[in-house]
Amino acid sequence: MSFPAYYSMAVGVLMLVQWIFFIVTGNVAEFHVIPLEISLHITAEVMTALLLLITGYRLLKRKKRAVKWSLLAQGMLIYSVINSSGYFAQLSQWLFVLMFFALFVLSIIETTNLKPRS
Repeated sequence: MSFPAYYSMAVGVLMLVQWIFFIVTGNVAEFHVIPLEISLHITAEVMTALLLLITGYRLLKRKKRAVKWSLLAQGMLIYSVINSSGYFAQLSQWLFVLMFFALFVLSIIETTNLKPRS
């Protein structure tokens, strides 16, 4: 159960760090164009990151219902990487699209490696 747990926590931390960095450095131009939309998008991604962190920890500790919550967190992450891929594809930033595809594949692998608590 260690890969799913560590993967979830690593992605959760990286998502939070990414958004903090972008916001602090002023690299979210959408705040000036579509402030409500980007605020809700960031909120959804922060919620995804926090759920990934919580479920990763719960998987490590073999807590009750950790697998079910992890499936929800991975579903949220999969939606997020597909949505983000579209944004970066529109900008022709293919390296980011490739990174999101890798995260998509890893999330599929993560969900297939989850085993209910016995």
